[in-house]
Formats: sequence, structure tokens, C-alpha cells
Amino acid sequence: MNNPQNILIVRTDRIGDLILTLPLAAIVKKHFSGAKISFLVQSYTAELLENHPSIYETLILRGSVSENVSMLKKKKFDAAVVASPNPGLAFSLYGAGIPIRIGTAYRWYSFLFNKRLKTHRKSGDKHELEYNVEMLKPLGIEENLKKGIVPFNLQVDQKSVQSIKEILEKTEYDFSLPTVIIHPGSGGSAVDLPISKFKAIVKRLALELNVNIVVTGNKNETGVANKICANEKTINLAGILSLKELTAMISLSEITAANSTGPIHIAAALGKHCVGFYPDIHSMSPTRWGPYTEKALIFQPEMDCDGLNVDDYKRRKCMDSIDENKIFEGIKELLLKIEKK
Repeated sequence: MNNPQNILIVRTDRIGDLILTLPLAAIVKKHFSGAKISFLVQSYTAELLENHPSIYETLILRGSVSENVSMLKKKKFDAAVVASPNPGLAFSLYGAGIPIRIGTAYRWYSFLFNKRLKTHRKSGDKHELEYNVEMLKPLGIEENLKKGIVPFNLQVDQKSVQSIKEILEKTEYDFSLPTVIIHPGSGGSAVDLPISKFKAIVKRLALELNVNIVVTGNKNETGVANKICANEKTINLAGILSLKELTAMISLSEITAANSTGPIHIAAALGKHCVGFYPDIHSMSPTRWGPYTEKALIFQPEMDCDGLNVDDYKRRKCMDSIDENKIFEGIKELLLKIEKK
């Protein structure tokens, strides 16, 4: 099939993973202007796709293979691009009879894909977004990406912006000042900057700079967020924001500082400055998982931890060697640049 018109893109893992798959929608539309592009995602990430200009429909992953097969059969897709596969997805696409099924060549269930790419993502040689775009090659699509002009097209919900403003009006937030978001938690997919470092950074920001400091996190991260709040200048929104509201909050900020987790990719997609903390483990490095933007400031351990596995990395406390003073100075310099512009 040379000109598929009904295409499914599958990304059913986390927030950051979905953000780094979003550009595929606009890229496919660029090559097949009349095509309908749908996404299959988890229910909790679906908000990220609302009002996207290149996405026709968002489908929510069901609980069983039979339920997914039934749903997908009705949609009569020409092709499916599986950015992050698992056996259930592979069997669902095969069972639905989708003619073109694009996936990896190196899983035991890869026989269920009829267009297989021979790439090893764990090597971390490329960025996750670049690996995702490579999945379009069997459709005859090849794109050379450039940071700063990637078509994320992430939409900010204006009702959520208004909701955030109403929340902030009840705090010490000053709408005339720049805002730094601190997101200390993560989904556990990488090795994080210690909470003590976040606490020290927030304290200096509160004492030395004239900025708004907003701490974010999900409901499970409220305890962590509470630990790093310095004083009444630090506004703690952890556990109270929906995903749309978090996106709106990031849209109102200038800088987002975070580990390798979803909010840093939301910030990059919205063209915001990002300060990221990453291990130098190949499968978790900024080369693979960093914010895909020219506005990124990345910090990694200063001690030699290259080649260690995750358990040894944690045992040696490699992330502790990142200097919080350098992080503070980096944020300070970014704020000066923003102020000059």
C-alpha cells in the first residue's frame, strides 16, 4: 500500500514517551496530506492529544487483547506504527488484520509485525524522538529532525490556563515575575537528583532571586514536594493538578527543572527553557532521553560513573556528585538571558 489513508500510531507508555512521539502526526500529514492519523494511548495520557491539529482521533487502550481487536477492527486502519511495543499490542494489531504493521525486529513476538526495523534503542546512540521517526521509513517517510523546529503541536487548554491563574491568585504568586517550576519526582525510569539537592536549589532561589517558584508533582509525590518547599514564596501545587493543568502551568513559566520525566518534555514541546538532571547510563542518558530542544541545560554526575549498572550507580550515589551551586548559577544565568530578551 503506497498511500495509506488511515494510520494508527501506538504509544501506550508514559507522558514523556508520548510527547516524544507526537511529532509523527505532523510528519505523516506532511507526506500524506489527506490521511487520518489516530493515536492509541493510555487513558491518563490522552489529555495531551486534545485539539492536536494533525490527530483525527484518540483511542484508549482496552484491558484485553480481544477488546482491542474488536475496537481496532471497526476502525479499518491501513497501517499501524508501534513506537513502543509489547506482546498484547502486537497480537491486537495482528488480530485486527491491519495490513501494514510496523514494529521492532528484535522481540520474540516480532513475527506479528510485517514491517520490522532492526534498531537497538537500548544502545542510546540516538534520541528517542529520532528512533520514533525512523519507524516511518516503511511508509516511505524519511525526515531529518532539527531541535527547535520539531512539530510537537502540543496544545494548551485555555480553560486550564484560567483555572491555574485562579489557583495562583490565592497564593503569594506575582504575575509580574518570571516563574521557575521545580519537579523533583519521576516515574522511576532513571536515576534522580537527590531530594537534598532540590531542597538546596529551591532555598537559594527563594532567598537570592526575585522569581516565582512553583513545585509540581503527582499525588504520590506530595511528600517529596513538601520536603523541598523553602518558605511562603515556594508555591506547592503537587498532587492537585490534572495533566492539562500541569501543561497550562508550564506554559505560564519560563524554566522547568526536573529529572528525566514527563514535565521536562512538556516544557521542551512548549518551547520553554529546561534544566535537566541525567545519569550517564547509556539507556538513560540525555542523548536518548533529554528534552529535544536547543533551550536545554543538562547536568550529569561529575564523578566517573560511566559503565556502571543502575544498582551500582545508586550504590555509589553518582547523582550526588552534581553540584547544586552550579545548577543554581545555571538557572540564574538563564533568567538573566530571558530578562534581556
